[in-house]
Amino acid sequence: MDRVLISGISGSGKTTLAVALSTALKLPRFELDALHHGPGWVRRPEFGSDVEAFSAGPRWVTEDQYHAALGDLLWQRADTVIWLDLPRPTIMRRVVRRSIIRAVTRRELWNGNREAFRDWLDAGHPVRWAWSQYERRRDETAGRISRHPDLTAVRLRSTGEVSRWKAGLTTDSQV
Repeated sequence: MDRVLISGISGSGKTTLAVALSTALKLPRFELDALHHGPGWVRRPEFGSDVEAFSAGPRWVTEDQYHAALGDLLWQRADTVIWLDLPRPTIMRRVVRRSIIRAVTRRELWNGNREAFRDWLDAGHPVRWAWSQYERRRDETAGRISRHPDLTAVRLRSTGEVSRWKAGLTTDSQV
């Protein structure tokens, strides 16, 4: 596992797993949200070139998102995809909890951006998006896996499976 892509809907734990993999496997981690969002939630003009640059490297871990901008670039360059295919109730509990905490604390997320309760009205808000796009995202991920048979794919369907899989990681890990 040298170029790892973590797939799943908002709230599935992509970033949390990316941090764990980065630490366990000594992989450089690139957070796509931080590369994508400029001030005012506007897409950074350098986003595509930043992703192009890091993904051309020999080792990395990142989240699977921004397909409209990136297409299958990361899928073509990854050697491993970890699919966090958790149940919808688990996803919704996580994404609602995360959004409440972000809105209450007003913690800076990326480049001066903060989440507010008024943002929940936006159809693209993670809570609304996770609910409305859950099935579509699952179908898209399954399709991408079938289009990239050269990738090692690990599909984790529960928090228990994720925990057991993470517990087995070492710098010598093979999927």
